Amino acid sequence: MYVIATAGHVDHGKTTLIRALTGMEADRWAEEKRRGMTIDLGYAWTTLDSGRQVAFVDVPGHQRFITNMLAGVGPVPAVLFVVAADEGWSAQSTEHLDALDALGVRHGVLAISRADLGDAELAEAEARDYLAGSPLETMEAVAVSPVTGAGIGRLRGALDRLTGVLPDRVDGPTRLWVDRVFTIRGAGTVVTGTLASGRMHLDDQLEVRPAGTIVRIRGLQSAKTAVPDINAVARVAVNLRGVKTTEVRRGDALTAVGGWADVTVVDVRLTRTGPLPRQALLPPDVLLPRDVLLPRELMLHVGSAAVPARTRRLGDEAARLTLAAPLPLHVGDRGLLRDPGAARVLAGVVVLDPMPPPLRRRGAARQRAAELAEAGDYPDLAGEVRRRGAVRRSDLIAAGVPAGDASDLPSVVAVGGWLVHQDRWQSWHEQLEAAVSSWGAAHPMLPGMPRQSAAAALGLPDDAMVDVIARDMPGLVIEGSGVRRRDATPAVPPEIEGELGALVERLADAPFDAPDATELAAAGLSERYLALAVRDGRLVRVTAGIYLRPQAVDEAVSRLSALEQPFTLSQARIALGTTRRIAVPLMELLDRTRRTTRVDSDRRAVRL
Repeated sequence: MYVIATAGHVDHGKTTLIRALTGMEADRWAEEKRRGMTIDLGYAWTTLDSGRQVAFVDVPGHQRFITNMLAGVGPVPAVLFVVAADEGWSAQSTEHLDALDALGVRHGVLAISRADLGDAELAEAEARDYLAGSPLETMEAVAVSPVTGAGIGRLRGALDRLTGVLPDRVDGPTRLWVDRVFTIRGAGTVVTGTLASGRMHLDDQLEVRPAGTIVRIRGLQSAKTAVPDINAVARVAVNLRGVKTTEVRRGDALTAVGGWADVTVVDVRLTRTGPLPRQALLPPDVLLPRDVLLPRELMLHVGSAAVPARTRRLGDEAARLTLAAPLPLHVGDRGLLRDPGAARVLAGVVVLDPMPPPLRRRGAARQRAAELAEAGDYPDLAGEVRRRGAVRRSDLIAAGVPAGDASDLPSVVAVGGWLVHQDRWQSWHEQLEAAVSSWGAAHPMLPGMPRQSAAAALGLPDDAMVDVIARDMPGLVIEGSGVRRRDATPAVPPEIEGELGALVERLADAPFDAPDATELAAAGLSERYLALAVRDGRLVRVTAGIYLRPQAVDEAVSRLSALEQPFTLSQARIALGTTRRIAVPLMELLDRTRRTTRVDSDRRAVRL
């Protein structure tokens, strides 16, 4: 199926022309038929001589219903532009052309309607003048009269040639912009829309955005025919299970689960709309001039959605939009900014970054503009990783950047769920070595720089990256919860070394005469220094605040073995020549190390 939207001024015969082409009435409401004017979106379809099926989205032409018009044309790749021969180019013709230009519609057919009532050649010449310089300036034109039937066959042929240049399908993550919601008795909630990308299957799970509701496809129809699956681009009616009609509305989107993220802040490239002078020789997407005033509050139209947006200009060609409601957007999506007060389209937008960084420091906007100037209008994995330095693979996928396999990109390093640019990766290696060296100099007694401290010093997005980087560096060693230089060992200050030596000498003379916590603190022997002595095998930790020489353990077992077995704690304390403060935790240490065993609540025995 191919989807084509109508465009053109009110009363130029768009709906009448669709009826002549399809035999179907696109106006659905009694009010539309009473007034003879399209108010809301209408839908019709036909099969061309080639066998290709075309679905039409008939849009209102009156300026008061421009929002409905934009909802219909937003996700559609081609247009049937209608200009009446007896009236010629009119006000809404210009606004519709501006909208089509902004939305990136590059294919169409110009129908000069009511050719029996006016000079079709003159109307076409006038239309060509307005179209000059726009992407649609070379579209085929056909004079037609739905009343007499003149030109209908030629128009169908022109539409056939138009569909011949449109893609048969648009791959990518599934997204359908909802433009109609209703209920069918016995079936439940049904939504219709233009499937702009991806594929739908019966029983697929989808997500209603921005609500986040998970739904399942109960039924699929295209052109009122039930189908098991369908490819984009197509008009689709989807019967949903898991959502009420009150929970979904026009402007929402049905998307693949996990392939999209709802965004409220987005960086865009601004393009001007409308035709350009032929002599300018400029490409279709011409940047919006800096001197064009961009009001602070505008309406952003994307797909069938219309959301108020606060704008902030970034340099000459980009802007940051803060949206009043979230939208599922990907890099490369097109939309337009419209000023409802002035009733005109101000600029087209191309989404460059749906997850932009905050702008906090002075000059950040200027720097951001320079970064965005290098971005293309289409997703580029290598470019996205280069600009971001490091980014989660899942975030890139949600932003519409194909990030499934980065192994063939020499500039990208895959680390777990992260993609890191080679320059940033090399910089982290250099920074980690410097950070660990500085930490070791500032904390000579510590075994290594803690992972969290290292990650913070480098600005790493994930602490686990510290180990991955350190393993690549032969000069660094991962030890416990930290990283240290391979040639560095924790050391203690000379004065502390002297106190440790004095303590060891004291314990050599009196193996069970351990100083208490007050004496240790007075000597400057903190738990940190004592732990280093334990690591070096100079002391053994009995419990907090009690340290002995390692030989004291064997000495204690030897003395206790000379006692009559089993023995009491009091007998052990006398044999060791120490106090209860030391005897109790020492005996518990011997129990834990299975050097002694309890006989009952009061007595122990040495294990042989």
